Amino acid sequence: MIITFTANPSLDRTVDLGGPLTPGGVHRIGADSTQPGGKGINVALGAHRAGLAVTAVLPAASGDPLLSLLEAEGLPHRTSPVAGAVRTNLTVLSTPQITTKLNEPGAQLTTAEVNALEALLSECVSPGDSVMLSGSLAPGLPADEYVRLVAAIRSQGAWVGVDTSDAPLTALAAALPAVAPDFLKPNAEELGQILGVDGNLLEQQAEDGDLDGVRDAALDLHQRGVGAVLVTLGAAGGLLATEGSAWYSSSPSGPMVSTVGAGDSATAGYLIARELGEDPARRLARALAYGTAAVGLPGTTIPRPDQVHVTADRVVRL
Repeated sequence: MIITFTANPSLDRTVDLGGPLTPGGVHRIGADSTQPGGKGINVALGAHRAGLAVTAVLPAASGDPLLSLLEAEGLPHRTSPVAGAVRTNLTVLSTPQITTKLNEPGAQLTTAEVNALEALLSECVSPGDSVMLSGSLAPGLPADEYVRLVAAIRSQGAWVGVDTSDAPLTALAAALPAVAPDFLKPNAEELGQILGVDGNLLEQQAEDGDLDGVRDAALDLHQRGVGAVLVTLGAAGGLLATEGSAWYSSSPSGPMVSTVGAGDSATAGYLIARELGEDPARRLARALAYGTAAVGLPGTTIPRPDQVHVTADRVVRL
């Protein structure tokens, strides 16, 4: 079973202006859609569409609009009740191929709501499960929440991965190697947060063919106890550090419609590959293929397997 945990779920509304975004101007929306969102929910959708057994765990009030969207998707989920409404994240698509995101912080969780959410997650986890902790933390959750959850989940005999940023990510990095996830999925910016360097520079170096900085950072995290580190590098591709080595692949070619959800799709691709028993090169290839497919779809659309074309011929061992 794959279990995803989304501490701060969202309604992802995407509007397409069909032209440039002008600050202070008046714009007319050409297209408008709302989809279920939150990194863990996106990952769960990818795994579910691939036919894997999955449960999405999240906080939401009974009757929240997000739940009807999850039910329409047929996504198995468990919710912990909260008083506040699920936040709305707004993505504005404008030309030339610019994505602008406006994210609400989310409702404040009480201590009782936090405890209930943690108890629900623990109740859902069994030995041998794969648990993916994804996204930002809702207000009310401590910055070291993922450190605490990683330790708790591993004590239950489950595999655990994390995809987060900012204070929760730096707290997790500071806890290594005493508390280490089995999988970590930073992008270049998040890897820079761990290192205290400019992530844009790391991505630019990778685009220029200089992978030393990303490779060394990913291997360092691996050597500090993280089982596998998947670094997504946007147009520059991605790098996987695991089993004492590093693999790199450039990005497959494809159209660009929306980058929202691409990283989550890559995570879903990795989990799918892991469930299939694929080797590191194939896991990296499948992750990037899922991310590329997502970029070619509108809004926060997570691809189906028939929309994903996996080839490992781009993967090289560094």
